Amino acid sequence: MPPKLQNIRASKKSTQEFVPISEVRDGVVVLKDGGLRAILLASSLNFALKSEDEQTAFIVQFQNFLNSLDFSVQIFIQSRMLDIRPYVATLETAYKGQLDDLMRIQIREYIEFVKSFTEAANIMTKNFFVAVPYSPGAVQISKGGRSSFLPWNKNKGGGEELNKTFEEQVTQLEQRVAIVQQGLIRTGVRTVQLGTEEAIELLYKMFNPGEEGKPMTLNQEVANAKQ
Repeated sequence: MPPKLQNIRASKKSTQEFVPISEVRDGVVVLKDGGLRAILLASSLNFALKSEDEQTAFIVQFQNFLNSLDFSVQIFIQSRMLDIRPYVATLETAYKGQLDDLMRIQIREYIEFVKSFTEAANIMTKNFFVAVPYSPGAVQISKGGRSSFLPWNKNKGGGEELNKTFEEQVTQLEQRVAIVQQGLIRTGVRTVQLGTEEAIELLYKMFNPGEEGKPMTLNQEVANAKQ
């Protein structure tokens, strides 16, 4: 094997070692150290448009939510430049198929307005997430230093028992997810848990932040937060 190709493969392997994730299984992110993570997509609210009483009530409810937790959570916001190209392409199709001259003029003017407006201002899309963790109290570690229920160790036997252990840990995680969802709904924030495909998409975008040309779909924002 040429030395250059060996260096590329070695670099790729070392880069993957920095990623702490083993797999995404049934919507649950499994870390290499055996920890589990559930990711919730949260709705937003415009705090500035609330009245003073509403703002105070929200702050109190959010404080109560944080004080009710006996485990840590991670709240993060992902901001990305809005990609208007698919929208403009739809308008161009409508323009070509329009027979009415007046409508064609209006559509063309609207397309130019959208282009000029988005060029003059940085329009961002924002998604809000809450990561709920669960770390097993006594994780069984194999000789290689990896959790025994993880997929790379399943060929060592005891697959049914390992799956049962995983399911029990997921049950504990789901209880935490329910606590977080109930606490946030009292503040007026709705949440929905990401499935496997949505979680993979989110993680891919996190580890590939330079790919701005590919919009985040999250399966249409998890079917518009399950309506």
